[in-house]
Amino acid sequence: MSENNREHKPARRSGGGHPGGPPGVVMPGEKAKDFKGSLKRLVRYLGPRKVKLMFILLMAILSTLFSIVSPKILGKATTKLFEGIMGKLNGIDGAAVDFDYITQILLVLAGLYIISAMFSYAQQYLMAGVAQKVVLDMRTQINSKLSRLPLKYFDSKTHGEILSRATNDVDNISTTLQQSLTQLITSVVTIVGVIVMMLTISPWLTLITIVTLPLSILVVKGVASRSQKYFMGQQKSLGDLNGHVEEMYTGHKIVKAFGREEQSMKDFDEINEKLYHSGWKAQFLSGMIMPLMSLVSNFGYVLVCVVGGIFVTNKTITIGDVQAFIQYTRQFSMPIAQTANIANVIQSTIASAERVFELLDEEEEIPELQNAKTIQYPQGAVQFEHVKFGYKEDAILIEDMNIDVRPGQTIAIVGPTGAGKTTLINLLMRFYELNDGAIKIDGVNIADMKRGDLRSKFGMVLQDTWLFNGTIRDNIAYGREGATEAEIIEASKAAHADHFIRTLPDGYKTVLNEEASNISQGQKQLLTIARAILANPSILILDEATSSVDTRTEIHIQKAMNELMKGRTSFVIAHRLSTIRDADLILVMNHGSVIEKGNHEELLKQDGFYADLYNSQFSKGIQQDVG
Repeated sequence: MSENNREHKPARRSGGGHPGGPPGVVMPGEKAKDFKGSLKRLVRYLGPRKVKLMFILLMAILSTLFSIVSPKILGKATTKLFEGIMGKLNGIDGAAVDFDYITQILLVLAGLYIISAMFSYAQQYLMAGVAQKVVLDMRTQINSKLSRLPLKYFDSKTHGEILSRATNDVDNISTTLQQSLTQLITSVVTIVGVIVMMLTISPWLTLITIVTLPLSILVVKGVASRSQKYFMGQQKSLGDLNGHVEEMYTGHKIVKAFGREEQSMKDFDEINEKLYHSGWKAQFLSGMIMPLMSLVSNFGYVLVCVVGGIFVTNKTITIGDVQAFIQYTRQFSMPIAQTANIANVIQSTIASAERVFELLDEEEEIPELQNAKTIQYPQGAVQFEHVKFGYKEDAILIEDMNIDVRPGQTIAIVGPTGAGKTTLINLLMRFYELNDGAIKIDGVNIADMKRGDLRSKFGMVLQDTWLFNGTIRDNIAYGREGATEAEIIEASKAAHADHFIRTLPDGYKTVLNEEASNISQGQKQLLTIARAILANPSILILDEATSSVDTRTEIHIQKAMNELMKGRTSFVIAHRLSTIRDADLILVMNHGSVIEKGNHEELLKQDGFYADLYNSQFSKGIQQDVG
């Protein structure tokens, strides 16, 4: 099947890639609705990798322990150095600095740091593998799920939202698993280990350190809560600014054509001014956090040094123990801040996981039959038998539709906007399931066929062209796998596209950009028609196939289409009545029902709805769109 879909564009992402917040403090992100349930389900993805996770946990513990022990050992070297120097200053006979002992201590320390780094490397290496495997499984499931979702799901969601779940949310999970999870383990182990080591040195000094901790938390919370509203304002203004720039850039021709540059600049300045005010307030307040935390920390260090100095003079502890304790105090504050940050990150990650799981839990298309029927030699007969359909159960659009199309007939479908013309095609292609009744092709109910097999019988040319980033040859060849160069050129000639393609610098090797904006709208339409011709389908669907080309090109295309439609059943959806005069059967639709049917002459004689549509277009000799 040669199918032209709507051109998909991701929805605008507001702001930057990360939530705004003070440096070193992650602002609370989106919260999960069912935290426990989503967390349990996410953990299940880690289940098959339990052994690796046990090794990762062991590596993290060992790496942290070796790192924690080091200051205590370094304190012994400091004590030995202090004792030697004081002995010399006091004139004690034989007093000297024991450099051999200090050298041994330093070598032991170097060994500990190297071993700690090796365990840390092993931990990160293993965790990267686990995280990427989990994400691989998740992406595979999402991709598989998207292929099984009905079209109504994509109609009810923005493209950006679906893309965000499949990319941004999965990336968020990947980052958390790879970085935050191991960081959480090391932070917890560090906090516990440091407290144990500090208690072995001095319970009183440990108490002083822990007492200053709530003060740091209060400072951070106070400033962060005040700055959060400004960060939210900053992100909103940034999103508005990005949106404005994107709209003005994509529509810059319209802006210039209507002379609205000055208004555009005025709107930009207003948004930019808002961004400036919220931005500097947010950055100023968040910039105060580190100095205030340093002030509280330094206050704690002063207390530790004063009390520690008193303990040293009383010979309760050694000078090396005080030095080690100060290092532990520094080690203690960092993982606590990290743990608070990770708690917010995990909250946001579970929210991302929940969004992914919502996608994976969406209702799928009705499963295909195992013993599905096939049409070996399709003729193109189509029957609609008592078809009933509505996009919603309580809003029926088509009620008891009956159509009988013989092989090779050209069926024109006309009617005002919202009459149900495109819906009819969607049902024929089984993009939606019927509420009641049956659609048959050559006597076979389409519900008894595999969707892929059914759709391979159709060739489609839609009003909205869809071309991908690639060569013109590849875009045409998309219509049929394995098409030869000669067949592609033949299809292009039939669609009157060959001439303009050869005038391009690289001909059939011309690369179309992402939005195919390097060729005209009419040329895009010609390429999609060439793709449909190449597909050589049994049934053709033409939805406004010639609405984007000039009159001369339309005549060429109409001739090519008339040749293509010979011997094939063709459904033509058109707002231009001039293109459907020669149709074998015209279906006039309104409010989801076929209200009139017959050929052009018959319908004009009926002097009904069709005659009114036709006369409204040609009464003044000017052709207008009906829908």
